Amino acid sequence: MANETKFLEAVKKLREENKKERKFDQTVDIIVNLKEFDVRKQAFNVFASVPNKIKDKKIAGFFEKDSKIVDSIKKDDFVKYKEKKDAKKLIKNYDFFIANAKLMPAVATSFGRILGPVGKMPSPQLGILPNEEEDVVKAIVERVNKNVRIIVKEPSIKVGIARISLEDNKIVENLVAVYGKILESLPKGIDNIRNVKVKLTMGKPVGVDLK
Repeated sequence: MANETKFLEAVKKLREENKKERKFDQTVDIIVNLKEFDVRKQAFNVFASVPNKIKDKKIAGFFEKDSKIVDSIKKDDFVKYKEKKDAKKLIKNYDFFIANAKLMPAVATSFGRILGPVGKMPSPQLGILPNEEEDVVKAIVERVNKNVRIIVKEPSIKVGIARISLEDNKIVENLVAVYGKILESLPKGIDNIRNVKVKLTMGKPVGVDLK
């Protein structure tokens, strides 16, 4: 309960300090600065489920046939992206990629060098499907839209958890969910955390005293 209160105070302060109207719906980020954490040895890549959808992600699937639910990149089309610049252009167009499990070896060969470094490789945690049935694809899309990926490559984690147009209590629910996942994923838990802040896309960070 204490964390909810502290996060709510920070969200209210964000609104107070960012009254200037913007032409877009700003993202609320949580920033967790780490300590006693060697990213070369302890980096992690996890998903946090949030109770309130952040946005509809633009999703593409590596499939054997066309899907009615997401844009499809069929195996026969992989050759179109053998040039690195073409693969990069494709990957920039989508927030998230899913794949038929059967195609993962070919996906890794054709796209791994581009998808991996940007954290968009289909993951066993969320993104690799046993088949391409519509209900399976629909279910995974719903899950993707209620998850955020947390990748630690440096001693500071920054994750978008909501849009500022969302009600304060729902922003706080997402903050608590993502912070909780980060906390449980760190080897020393709270002892790996130097400080926590929240910020808007165009705003300054606001500290959150969670200790």
